[in-house]
Amino acid sequence: MEGAARVVKPLLAKVLYVVGARPNFVKVAPVVAAAEAWNGGQRHRDVTFERVIVHTGQHYDPLLSDVFFTQLELPAPDVNLGVGSGSQARQTARFLETLEPVLVEYRPDLVLVPGDVNSTCAGALAAAKMAIPVVHLEAGLRSGDRNMPEEINRIVADHLSDLLLTTCADADANLAHEGLPRERIVRVGNTMIDSLMRLRVSAEASVSATRAGLSMPTGPFVLVTLHRPSNVDSREKIGRLIDALAELSGDLPVVFPLHPRTRVGLEDALGTIRRRTAGAGLLFVDPLGYLEFLGLMSCAAAVITDSGGIQEETTALGVPCVTVRTTTERPVTIAEGTNVLVDPDDPAAILVAARAAVAKGVRVPPPRLELWDGRAGERVVQALARCVAERAKR
Repeated sequence: MEGAARVVKPLLAKVLYVVGARPNFVKVAPVVAAAEAWNGGQRHRDVTFERVIVHTGQHYDPLLSDVFFTQLELPAPDVNLGVGSGSQARQTARFLETLEPVLVEYRPDLVLVPGDVNSTCAGALAAAKMAIPVVHLEAGLRSGDRNMPEEINRIVADHLSDLLLTTCADADANLAHEGLPRERIVRVGNTMIDSLMRLRVSAEASVSATRAGLSMPTGPFVLVTLHRPSNVDSREKIGRLIDALAELSGDLPVVFPLHPRTRVGLEDALGTIRRRTAGAGLLFVDPLGYLEFLGLMSCAAAVITDSGGIQEETTALGVPCVTVRTTTERPVTIAEGTNVLVDPDDPAAILVAARAAVAKGVRVPPPRLELWDGRAGERVVQALARCVAERAKR
């Protein structure tokens, strides 16, 4: 009809998310939810999103996978590659081998890879080899330690990516220093903090039930999580760390959910360790769901970890954190005063740092980090829409 407004058909963008480990699920859930909200918004007519979730199976234990999809309200994977564990080379090779036919079948417009695990590196490499644009969520983090497999994964993913979504100014600077074009870099904030802020009330409501289920004593406690190969693959090293934790547990209870890799590292020694530390207040438990762990973390006197994401989560919560590593890719947590690094080979220093954290007796005021505001997922989707629209014009 003459004079009628021309109806513009929106671009349909198929985004394939490659996830494989607990932190990936936490980071991606806000993006998936924001994309659904974007599709339902009346003002967004230029781009709509279609979702494909590919689970590589890097974390296959239900306590580190299934429960996270449920609690984060993340849709079930469209594809589960079921790769499982293995050496760095074997696992990455299997990811590449099994991802390629999935990319051929689904023909995504964008492949989004979060974090720094082997799934991240393989997803970026498989997509780049097929000339599919790659989006790296949590780009630009650097520890400077190339002995860490995660550091290699970050670098590879960043240098293969068409869109680099960062959490902080430090990450922007790292990418620029490595010569990556600034027009590819978009600071969106931290989607892990989106998940934390959305579910914190539910998590804290679960604390009493969690403590009762774990037979935890009342009162203050220290929460521990250790899983990095450099800390747990050596029986001697993990033994020294546990001796330090046992000594700390003479001050107050220490709760230690055992990551499957840590349990394997301990193997048959766990029974001996339990007998040796009996009565010391050191409680070994199975891995916890996201809500249960977040609930305990939010009320812990201190957290001892070697995880990158937990450094960020404790910073957002204002909970003192002792990181058992000599380097960190999250220096913002050190700058904010919520986190300290301690050499894993110096158990005495770990004890000193943990006792100092507990002795504070009060929460560190949670910092107001730029864009760590619970809306990073929305900014990610806006960046994806711009990327799709710009590519369509070429």
